[in-house]
Amino acid sequence: MKPPEYFLFDLDNTLYDRRCGLFAAVDARINRYLEEFVGIPTAELDWRRRAYWQAHGTTLNGLMIHHGVEPLHYLDYVHDVDLSLYLAADPELGRLLARLPGKKYIFSNASRKHCRRVLERLGVAEFFAGCFTIEYFSFRPKPDPAIYRELLAEIGGRPAAGVMVDDLPVNLEPAAALGLTTFLLAPEAAAPQPAGFSGPRRISQLAELLEIG
Repeated sequence: MKPPEYFLFDLDNTLYDRRCGLFAAVDARINRYLEEFVGIPTAELDWRRRAYWQAHGTTLNGLMIHHGVEPLHYLDYVHDVDLSLYLAADPELGRLLARLPGKKYIFSNASRKHCRRVLERLGVAEFFAGCFTIEYFSFRPKPDPAIYRELLAEIGGRPAAGVMVDDLPVNLEPAAALGLTTFLLAPEAAAPQPAGFSGPRRISQLAELLEIG
């Protein structure tokens, strides 16, 4: 393929190693929010969150629809984590982003504030032309196909000229349907795909993106 004109990167568990514990900390705060502000019993947390995620794309959307939760209050609470406990500057990531062609964008279901904090903590904010977060799409999350089209319209991106990288296969499906090249970051399961495989290419680390072509 020709060098991509742009990259769409997921943020959490994609730009940093999922083993660092940050996403687990956010996850714990989501459970605390459900208990303290919504009043969901501890015994119901797992199945409620799973049901909301499956039906509405995110826990937040389920809470908005079924409990009238104010989204910005929720986002501020669940992302109120001390990033210094989990992340440090990542010069290697910065060098990788500098070498990749085209513009880079964040495409995340997290809040804009959280995305900016993480990018600044990693020391890579300068490499991104913009952040498309849950607020930008009026709290509609990936994998809603409509927001992928809206994002491409905003940046003037041709689907065939773009790449999307995410750690969740479901989030890559709408991008692939539009014609983007998709990469699934799966450190524990990266392996060559068989001939004729039509799903996203699995990569074990972001450095493998340099091999595009």
